[in-house]
Amino acid sequence: MSRTVDIVWELAEPIVEEEGLELVDVEYVKEGPDYYLRVFIDRLDDNSVSLEDCEIVSNRLSEKLDEVDPIEGSYILEVSSPGVERPLKKIEDFDRFQGSLAYVKTYAPIDGMKEFTGIIAGRGEEKVQLQLKGSDEIIEIPYSSIATARLAVEF
Repeated sequence: MSRTVDIVWELAEPIVEEEGLELVDVEYVKEGPDYYLRVFIDRLDDNSVSLEDCEIVSNRLSEKLDEVDPIEGSYILEVSSPGVERPLKKIEDFDRFQGSLAYVKTYAPIDGMKEFTGIIAGRGEEKVQLQLKGSDEIIEIPYSSIATARLAVEF
């Protein structure tokens, strides 16, 4: 993570948790002439993130960012749900979404492949188990080898 993202994460996480929500991800990106600070939140229950949840977190975080002022220059703050293809950032996410379809990309090839799609079958000590799509084969992917992972949607 970048230093800016790390600082914003530290500022946002307590605010999000105080609202009974989970901080999923923070992005700081330049798109065209504008910089965007995107904060993704999720609910810990089976309900969807509401507009009110986003508004509360946005207002509280905006106040904190104005106070601490960790970002030089102007930016647009966006607070939203992570969407249906939610990133899986923490190893505990694989427990929470066991039985769900996921896409995993690794830093280095495993059995000659770097991209996997399958059902999250569970996890061992620092390893994620994925039942490959269209197969009974279960592979173990070391958590430290995962470059990106997200829930996948099947059409």
